Amino acid sequence: MSIQRQHTSPRMSQIVVHGNTLYLAGQVGECGASVPEQTRQALAEVERLLKEAGSSPKHILQAIVWLADMKDFEAMNAVWDAWVPAGHAPARACGESRLADPGYLVEFIITAAIIDPR
Repeated sequence: MSIQRQHTSPRMSQIVVHGNTLYLAGQVGECGASVPEQTRQALAEVERLLKEAGSSPKHILQAIVWLADMKDFEAMNAVWDAWVPAGHAPARACGESRLADPGYLVEFIITAAIIDPR
């Protein structure tokens, strides 16, 4: 099986497809915005990239969420819970980690099934 990479730079690809599985690079919102706003922005970008690769939020297999501070768990979850399609919650883990810039408060790493191969 071939590996396809999209939106590639010397450091990383935003989308990697292998077979019928796609992997997204970590997605963040606007540096310095609030946790709810960063969550909404990052999930909008996740949704855009999933659609571009032939998938959707209903086909997310796994989500890994990094928070700069676990105190923001409930604020992030309020947005996440409203965004995840009912009955389609993926396997998920959430932990605390120092992110690439102190202004980033949340990051999402997504693995999904492709439903509409391009």
